Amino acid sequence: MPRLAADPATGAPGAARAGQAERRDLLVWLLLVAAGLAATLVAVRAGAPLGTKAPPFTGSWRSPALVPASVLAPGLAAGALAAVARGWHDRLRWRPLLLAGYAVALGWAVALAVIDGGTGLAGPPSAAGEYLADVPAVDDDPGQFLATFVARGPDLSVAGREHPPLPVLLLWAAGRAGIHRPLALGVLVAAAGAAVVPLVMVAVRSLCGEPAARRLAPVLALAPYAMWSAVSMDAVTAALGAGLVAAGVVASEHGRPGPLRLAWASVCGLLLGVAALFSYAVGWLAVSVICVYFVRRRPLLNVATGVCALLPLAAVQALGFNWADGLLMARRDLAVRVGPDRSAVVWGVLGLVVLLLAGGPAVVAAARKIGRTPGWPFPVGGALGVAYAILTGLAGAEAERSWLPFFPWLLVAAVAPGRRGDPAAPTPVLLVAVGAATAVCLQAVLRSPW
Repeated sequence: MPRLAADPATGAPGAARAGQAERRDLLVWLLLVAAGLAATLVAVRAGAPLGTKAPPFTGSWRSPALVPASVLAPGLAAGALAAVARGWHDRLRWRPLLLAGYAVALGWAVALAVIDGGTGLAGPPSAAGEYLADVPAVDDDPGQFLATFVARGPDLSVAGREHPPLPVLLLWAAGRAGIHRPLALGVLVAAAGAAVVPLVMVAVRSLCGEPAARRLAPVLALAPYAMWSAVSMDAVTAALGAGLVAAGVVASEHGRPGPLRLAWASVCGLLLGVAALFSYAVGWLAVSVICVYFVRRRPLLNVATGVCALLPLAAVQALGFNWADGLLMARRDLAVRVGPDRSAVVWGVLGLVVLLLAGGPAVVAAARKIGRTPGWPFPVGGALGVAYAILTGLAGAEAERSWLPFFPWLLVAAVAPGRRGDPAAPTPVLLVAVGAATAVCLQAVLRSPW
């Protein structure tokens, strides 16, 4: 296990205190996970209708299979952690660091997907309940597909019914561009999802300072939720969500000329509108942008962002798809498919267990510091999205993929400074390592639909 490098800003005593805090956070995480898994066992023993063979996850358990590809994920994680322990993420120039963060995130997601040597990248996109099954319905007329999307809801796949139409249209467009094999689509989704890391780093650099962004890079690049970002279309939504928040943060920077502020705020709005056509829940990330505008006293940027966010929705409305009707269809379908017997309370608790495992121990460090960091706007949108899903009963399984746009923002405070001007916390190498090991173990024994 790589040792925690001494923080250059705080010195050896600061590094020692950071190490103690890491160990406390790890202990708290282990206790919370143990309690959550115990609650899961109680729910199973009580006969709760969970609708899955691998609670709290969606999917089923499997026997581990060791193949040559199984060493890729542990090897990549060990190499990345060794580099972090030597402080490479503090010494690299900014742009190469962004590229390195993207490359590690992409390699980590792909390595986890192929850990059993099976069809980890190709299998999920081509599953019966996924978007690829709906692509033939588009035919040669995407406008007609949009106009009849709600009406043809019962004939769509499960994923198609629960999301707006743009994921299907993206796969249709990829097919028209010659990318139609499931393996190629899996690689494309993984490549898009890895963009979350540099985008979040850009946003954190602006609001919390460059040291915090640098030390957050390993936390995001080796996050356990990468198990699902390689093959889930929600990873594309996560990238759009990260892009809209980053654009909003850049728009509000002090010293930026007015026309550029307006342009970036407009980009933020357009990305928000497009993201809302991939997911009905991702709009909660806009609350983070609103908070940033408030902190930086840029209230008029809300107008530009809000107006531009309506443009993609108005465009698909003109073609016949009403976003609100799509949301109502998704909620009706979920109510019918899940059934009234499945307890929203039980699945809300299980969703929190998934969040703990998907975020790894770093999520505890982030939660501990959330009220003492200039980066507080970032987790607000993610936390509201999670809370909304739980309180409305929409957290009935599939939290591991539907919450992908929120997971990265819930980890920001793990390294953010206590307040502006304070030094950033060192990268919690121990917590990142345990989170990576958790992902490897889960991927080895969990057969997920994505």
